[in-house]
Amino acid sequence: MTEPSATSPSTATRGKIPVTDPAAAPVARTEYGEVRGFHDGPVAAWRGVPYAAPVTGTNRFRPPVRPQRWIGVRDCLTYGDVAPQTMGTMVPVDSDLAMGEDCLWLNVWAPRGALTGDGEPRPVMVWLHGGAYCLGTAAQGVYDGRRLAETGDVVVVGVNYRLGALGFLDLSSLFHGFTPNLGLHDQIAALEWVRDNIAAFGGDPGNVTLFGESSGGGCVTALLTSPHSAGLFHRAMAQSPPATTVFGPERGVSVARRFLELLDLPASRALELIDMPIERIVRAAGVLLDEVPLAEPGRLAAAPVVDGDLLPTYPVDRFQNGRSHRVPLIIGTNKDEASLFRVFRSPIMPVTPEAVNLMLHDVAAGNPGMSAERIAEITSAYPDLSKSRGALAMSTDAAFRMPAHWVADGHAQHSPTWVYRFDHATPMLRAARVGAGHATELPYVFGNFGTLNLDPTFWLGGRKAAGEVSGRMMRRWLAFATHGVPAALDGSKHWPPYRPDTRATLLIDAVDRVVEDPDADLHNAWGDQAVGFS
Repeated sequence: MTEPSATSPSTATRGKIPVTDPAAAPVARTEYGEVRGFHDGPVAAWRGVPYAAPVTGTNRFRPPVRPQRWIGVRDCLTYGDVAPQTMGTMVPVDSDLAMGEDCLWLNVWAPRGALTGDGEPRPVMVWLHGGAYCLGTAAQGVYDGRRLAETGDVVVVGVNYRLGALGFLDLSSLFHGFTPNLGLHDQIAALEWVRDNIAAFGGDPGNVTLFGESSGGGCVTALLTSPHSAGLFHRAMAQSPPATTVFGPERGVSVARRFLELLDLPASRALELIDMPIERIVRAAGVLLDEVPLAEPGRLAAAPVVDGDLLPTYPVDRFQNGRSHRVPLIIGTNKDEASLFRVFRSPIMPVTPEAVNLMLHDVAAGNPGMSAERIAEITSAYPDLSKSRGALAMSTDAAFRMPAHWVADGHAQHSPTWVYRFDHATPMLRAARVGAGHATELPYVFGNFGTLNLDPTFWLGGRKAAGEVSGRMMRRWLAFATHGVPAALDGSKHWPPYRPDTRATLLIDAVDRVVEDPDADLHNAWGDQAVGFS
């Protein structure tokens, strides 16, 4: 592995159309036709490669179907459509990108040598972006896979998929033929594309690591329990997954009804959604996606749903019953998850004492087995719950920290599991009271600092230390993808597997440490029985 650098992305990374000589450009043959990419230093890259047909017309609310074959060589130099969504400040996206329903595409980065057949096929890493199941795109600069591919000699794939109303609202109660969990179906279709086509890019379809962050991490934990995804990936990494934010069918019905109300559409005319202008759907979804967490703190409007098929039951239950796929897993959270939502004043997470109290009442109401005594035990772990600090801690633990531990406790019963907590923060992020906030680990994992237009990360210094932390994280993630064990292979701290009796956790900072059960007080307060926002 070569040493990653903590520098700004290349011109190609920033979303501009790269200039390339067609005769020298890399070409790969997929089962649908040939695709032409471009060279970005020592890496070959392709953007906007279709893995399914556009989701227009009758395909809008149906599972993905195969793309049509094409004749000749298809240029894959620019990103495809951003999945329809209400854009906001939480997700920085290049202004040149278009939004539309031809959004089922992926990006590929491969070492140049992988295409010439110099050695064995490379390990494959498939990335699922986050965004609360309603925002984001694989075109975001921070997800550029060039440095991972170069550093680890791996093939990296970034998946774009349906979001919000088109991907994670369950409208199956409104009309026959609608399929729930379309975003998850898209991801499975992308994994099938990888299985069938990645060898043409020098990748090994028998060594695929699925990884994602936030709602992308939640998709990873969901797919770890889905019968439909069995065998499509061989290792998994879930960064800050909201693993217990999965709806039951009743919740899906109530959200679908409210969605129709916002569209002034009676249930008898629900089929009009198929032909409705996408802009109107996006506007109504934007209102819904803000309305739900404001009225019910801790809940999202869009999320995976238990449908009895793709998700037979709640994923966290399947983890705790030992029924997740038997693959090695890395899972973890950031120390200060909720802080970023306070800074952006986002309703997605409750960050005030009042909102957190409402969240607790809602959790208790949605989990009939929770006694008043158990609620009291949980709140006793947060003596400053009436202050902003306590509210942020409670929100972090309810949405991310404890769900990750419940998943790890279950998965470690049968498969190698490693747990981390990302604690590192630059001086500026500490001064801004963001700390190791939600998603702040992303540039460390991809080696892509400087992807924001006005990135304050290093305004007060800390670039060298961040580069060193990034190097260790990349080496651990890449070693896991290659060998199934997250050893940095550079003399760094040994990271032992997680076991429910010891709960060894790697604390990632300027100096890595392994601590047994660093959240012991939380385990004692919350208990082993998972609770969530169903």
